[in-house]
Amino acid sequence: MSSPENKIYNGDIVAGSLLMEESRKVACLLLEEVNADGWYQAIILDNILQKRSPAAAKKQALLIKRRLTTMDRELWQLVHDGSSEITAQALLAATIKQSRLVGDFMDKVLRLHWKTFTKKIGISDWNQFLDTCVQVDPQVDTWKESTRSKLKQVVFRMLAEAKYIESTRTCKLIPVSLAPEIEKYLAKKNEAYVLKCMKVM
Repeated sequence: MSSPENKIYNGDIVAGSLLMEESRKVACLLLEEVNADGWYQAIILDNILQKRSPAAAKKQALLIKRRLTTMDRELWQLVHDGSSEITAQALLAATIKQSRLVGDFMDKVLRLHWKTFTKKIGISDWNQFLDTCVQVDPQVDTWKESTRSKLKQVVFRMLAEAKYIESTRTCKLIPVSLAPEIEKYLAKKNEAYVLKCMKVM
């Protein structure tokens, strides 16, 4: 197994896809700079994410917070105030920053599919991608089959939510152009890797 220092890929994203409505609410808390008490009040007592248990609410809020804090207030504002397209792309950008697994799948698999006019992705593409991930990060090989399957579901759902594929049922690639606000933000922040992953066509 690889050591934490050279661990490139992680499976943390299994906790949720883009979670757009929930992310808008968490972005609001971040923009308001609420303290720990305010966070507890909103997430646990007021249950603004509308989860069935405090544990589930806490887990999902933490996932979203970690995702959003890879970026700054300017992106949080886009998440909070943007159209569904802008919010989805902003969240995908933050997810790529947080998870190399998502970024590399888009950069390597989706880009190749567009180049070769293969307009559909499937389970075999995901499995082959994970096999290549093992070459650079051996700990991927220790992931259980259930983890690999769940990760595939989450990543494909993210791509559907951000309109990179038609749906998780058809998995057909559809043309996507970055919203000017997102492209401008990523360029200004020198997020070259994230920008490259999102511009797969």
